[in-house]
Amino acid sequence: MSERRKSLELLNSNRRFALFLDRDGVINRRVVGGYVVRPSEFEFLPGVLEAFSIFSKLFYPIIIVTNQQGISKGKMTEEQLTEIHSYMKEEILKAGGEIHAIYHCPHLRSSGSTCRKPRPGMALRARRDFPELNFKHSVMVGDMISDMVFGHNLKMITVLIGNEEFARKYPKLIDYRFNSLIEFSNFLSATIMNHQSEI
Repeated sequence: MSERRKSLELLNSNRRFALFLDRDGVINRRVVGGYVVRPSEFEFLPGVLEAFSIFSKLFYPIIIVTNQQGISKGKMTEEQLTEIHSYMKEEILKAGGEIHAIYHCPHLRSSGSTCRKPRPGMALRARRDFPELNFKHSVMVGDMISDMVFGHNLKMITVLIGNEEFARKYPKLIDYRFNSLIEFSNFLSATIMNHQSEI
């Protein structure tokens, strides 16, 4: 893991960090070889709703950045994706969490689109919508190497949701690794509690 591991200590300061998250494989169960095309197929991973209730106390804004090439493949429509995201936001809100913005890239992997991670298009859109955003005071959470490259290139703190073997392959790109979003949120809670007890 990189030397930037210590950066999360800044969450104890008055500076508010932004949180960027990938969707599939981080928030919801990934459909192997396919796509989530309707709300009934969207399955939150264990502990995710609780994790968002913790994140909402620590981060602003909380932003989802997701590649959704299934739209260009004709597997789903923009309207279907909007329905899925409305359901996701509603359930997170019910659990005491919040999502402030969702950006998606509908283009094919082969398109070379600047909005598709690991390229920075979605982050740049977010900065236009949230002018106070500072990528150096942001965290990117994802389960794919493209997520880590996306965050690393923008000088964000990168958090992998995945196994140790995968993380060891990319030590310069990954600052932290956890098995799940709830494990990450519990780590943050414990870190902040420990800091407060030392004051």
